[in-house]
Amino acid sequence: MAFHDTHAIAPRDILHSVYNGIVSFFSSLGHSVVMASEARRRLEVVENLQARSDQELAALGLKREDIVRHVFNDLYYS
Repeated sequence: MAFHDTHAIAPRDILHSVYNGIVSFFSSLGHSVVMASEARRRLEVVENLQARSDQELAALGLKREDIVRHVFNDLYYS
């Protein structure tokens, strides 16, 4: 007994699949760029705060050991 498959993929389905793959790739790439930019901005804030004196930090209501917690509070400590 032989089996014959007559199902064929339509060219528009192939194009749609390729299009979705390309869109997904660039969406992921854009998301990565945004996340890297956001991480860099936060690190710059940490560096800026660490460069301040203890008196300046106290005026801001911060202790040196709380800088990272303060900057990344919405991501890790909520």
